Amino acid sequence: MAIPEPNHTGTVDFNGWSTWYRITGEPDRTPLVVLHGGPGAGHDYTLSIAGIAGQGRQVVHYDQLGIGRSTHLPDKGADFWTVQLFLDELDTLLKALGIADAYHVLGQSWGGMLAAEHAVRRPPGLRGLVIANSPASMELWLAAAAELRAELPPEVQHTLLAHEAAGTTDHPDYLAAEQVFNERHVCRLSPNPPEVQATWENISADPTVYHTMNGPNEFHVVGTLKDWSVIDRLHLIEAPTLLVSGRYDEATPETLHPFADRIPDVRWHMFEHSSHMPHVEEEELYLRVVGAFLDSND
Repeated sequence: MAIPEPNHTGTVDFNGWSTWYRITGEPDRTPLVVLHGGPGAGHDYTLSIAGIAGQGRQVVHYDQLGIGRSTHLPDKGADFWTVQLFLDELDTLLKALGIADAYHVLGQSWGGMLAAEHAVRRPPGLRGLVIANSPASMELWLAAAAELRAELPPEVQHTLLAHEAAGTTDHPDYLAAEQVFNERHVCRLSPNPPEVQATWENISADPTVYHTMNGPNEFHVVGTLKDWSVIDRLHLIEAPTLLVSGRYDEATPETLHPFADRIPDVRWHMFEHSSHMPHVEEEELYLRVVGAFLDSND
C-alpha cells in the first residue's frame, strides 16, 4: 500500500530545540500519535501506520530529539539522553498540537517502552495504548536475544562474538553477520522497503542516541537502557491496551508477557507471518487490527 501524503508538517519548540512532526488525515476522530523505536531510529520505518488516517482520524508521526528532522545533539552525553527527556518531549508535542485532552498512542519497539512509561503516569487524555514489538524490561530482551543468537549458524555466532570481544562492531564482517539476525527477526521483507532502509540510514548518519541508549545493534545492548524495566509499574496503566508482536519477532512472547499479565485492560495480537515490523510485513492486516482497536476506544 502507498504511504499517504501528509496534510501538514512542522516543528514544535522543545527546550529551545526543534521536534519535527508530520500529520496525516482529518481530525474527525481521536488522533493517533506514533512513537518510533531505536532509540534514535527516526519515524520513517513506521510511515505505513499513516494508513490509519484512511479510517477517519489524524495520525501524528514525529522524530524524537536527536534524529531525523528534529534537532541533532551529537555532543550530548549519556546523562542527557534519558527516558524522562523523551517523556517531556512527548508531553510538549501533545500540548503544542492541542490534542493532550484526547489521543491514542502507538509505540513501536523502544517507542512502546516509552509509551508504557507515558501510560503508567495515567495522563488523563490517553484513550488507548498500543504497545508494538516491545519488551517490558531489557533483562527479558537480552535473554531473548541470547536465545535467538544461539539459533544462528555457528560461523555467524563466532563472527559476532569475536568482534564484540574485540570492540570492532563496525567491521564489515560483523555488520554482515548482524544482517543475518535482522533478516530473521527484525524485518523479513527483502529488500527492506524504502522507508525501513531510510531508518537504517538515519542511524548510520547519526548514531548518537542509538549507540548511547541501546548499543551498536538490536541484540548487543550495552547502553544506558540495559537495566531498564517497567514491570513493577504496569498495574498503574488505566488505558485500554493492545499488544502487538510477530511470530519471528526479536521481541519474543517472553518479553511481552509482563504487559499481558499486569495491565488490567489488555489484549494481544500475534502476527503469524511477521518479525519485528508487522506494520510493513503484514501491513493490511495490521491496519485493520489496530484500526478496530482504536475504533472501540474512541
